[in-house]
Amino acid sequence: MQILGIDIGGTGIKGGLVDVEAGKLVREERFRLRTPRPATPNLVSETVARVVAHFGWQGPVGCGFPAVIRHGCVCTAANISNKWIGCDARSLFERDTECSFTVLNDADVAGLAEMRFGAGRGHQGVVLVLTLGTGIGSALFIDGQLVPNTEFGHIEINGRNAERWTADSVRVKKALSWKRWARRVDVYLQALQFYLWPELIIIGGGVSKSHQKFLHYLTVDAEVVPAQLRNEAGIIGAAAAAAAAMVVSESMADAGQACERELHGG
Repeated sequence: MQILGIDIGGTGIKGGLVDVEAGKLVREERFRLRTPRPATPNLVSETVARVVAHFGWQGPVGCGFPAVIRHGCVCTAANISNKWIGCDARSLFERDTECSFTVLNDADVAGLAEMRFGAGRGHQGVVLVLTLGTGIGSALFIDGQLVPNTEFGHIEINGRNAERWTADSVRVKKALSWKRWARRVDVYLQALQFYLWPELIIIGGGVSKSHQKFLHYLTVDAEVVPAQLRNEAGIIGAAAAAAAAMVVSESMADAGQACERELHGG
C-alpha cells in the first residue's frame, strides 16, 4: 500500500509517497517547498496543496504538524502563526486538496516511524523519542502505544524553557562544542528520567546524523540511541498513521454493516 506522507516544519514542507508495509519512500523521492512566511493557515494549506499536486495524488494523506493536535484541530502554535490556534487543520487541508487527511503532531508521527520501522522496533516498556533541532519535539510510547501530544521540550530546566537551552539550534547559535552541548542535553535527559524512567531514549532530528560526536558524553540511566530514519521519519510516520486510520475506519464500517444485518435479520 502506498500513501502520501507530508511533514510540515518550521522551514520546509516536504512530502513523499510511502510504502507503508516496508516503511520506505517509494523511489526515495521527496518533494520540498519552503514554509511560507508568515505561516498562516491559508498560506500553509496552499503550500500543502502544491505538494499534493506535485505527486498527482488523490488518495489518503498523512500529515505531521508542529503543534498539539486534537481530532485534527490545532491547539498550540509554538513555531507557527498564532492564527492556527483553534483551526481545524484537517478540514482546511481536505478543502484545499480534496483528499482525506490524518493530522497528528509532527514529533508523534516521527516517533511512530521509529517505533515501527526504526530504532524502537520491537521495544516494549517506556520509550521516549526526542527530536533535537530548531526546538525539541517529543513522543512517548508505553508498550508500543503512543501517548499523544507530549510537550517535553517545554519543561523547565534551570529556570528556562528546555528547548531554549538544549535544542541543537542553541548549540549552533552559541557555537558550543559538542562536549559542552552534550552536558546540557544530559541535564535535560536526567530531568526526564526523573519523571518518566524510560528504558530507551531515541534521539532524532538533524543532529542524529552526528550522534558519534555527543552520545558518548551522556550519563543518563537509560539506553540512548540515534534515530534511524532521520529526515524521512516524519513523512513515513505520517503515512503510517493515515494507513492505521484507514484500517480503523474500515473496521468501524464493517461493524456497522454487521449491526445492520443483525437488525434486519441477516
